Amino acid sequence: MAFANPMAADAFSALAAEITDRPVVTLDPRGSGRNPAGDSPLTAEQHAEDLHRVVEALDVGAVDAFGSSGGAVCLLALLAAHPGDIRRAVVHEPPLVDTIADGDVVLAACQDIRDTYDRAGEGAAMAKFVALVMAVEPLAEDYLDRPAPDPVALGMSAEDDGSRTSPLLRNMPAVNAYVPAYAALAGLGDRVRVAVGEESGQEVAARGGYGLAERIGRAPDLFPSHHAGFTGEGHYPGKPAQFAARLREVLG
Repeated sequence: MAFANPMAADAFSALAAEITDRPVVTLDPRGSGRNPAGDSPLTAEQHAEDLHRVVEALDVGAVDAFGSSGGAVCLLALLAAHPGDIRRAVVHEPPLVDTIADGDVVLAACQDIRDTYDRAGEGAAMAKFVALVMAVEPLAEDYLDRPAPDPVALGMSAEDDGSRTSPLLRNMPAVNAYVPAYAALAGLGDRVRVAVGEESGQEVAARGGYGLAERIGRAPDLFPSHHAGFTGEGHYPGKPAQFAARLREVLG
């Protein structure tokens, strides 16, 4: 089972095409792709229960799971609530704030993005989101005092169309603020593997992964490429063939 959040199932088509030794199940998280949008806040625990329902519907027993970004956080929540669902979990770059030194600043930035979304719409909020995820070093204490990025300069609309259905922005800050059950995760041994991209540097999600690995007493597993290294298209394509080979190796 491979998933992200809020990235929909089609983002995993290149990865799935490279994995021919086992079935690959992908899914659209709540509010994304083919799932109804809605406008209410979303939490990691809600997404975890959705994942649990997918595993139950598959009716094949414990599954291997690859969760990336927000999906990695939701996979951690699934392991806390239903550990028997998973044979081995690969947790790829979870953007957790609890595992990083500047977590309070990052969480405040996530809350500011959500507040901007509620107040001014998707363009203004997404410009701030891009600036946050592209930061290549820990955030300074005065991060939120700096001028807000211009959505137009980033190719986004500055107009508010009134919609509030973005699954990404509805996830914030609740998914980022999720606190894993570290002792329970550590107790699962190598059933839990923490993956970080070789090219991800000190981006927030990569640092979340490194911090999680340290908290549960495991060395992180380096994967090819960057945060979206399993994708094959777009402005910044990854390396899906190499990524898939590494994933098969880690899953065993």
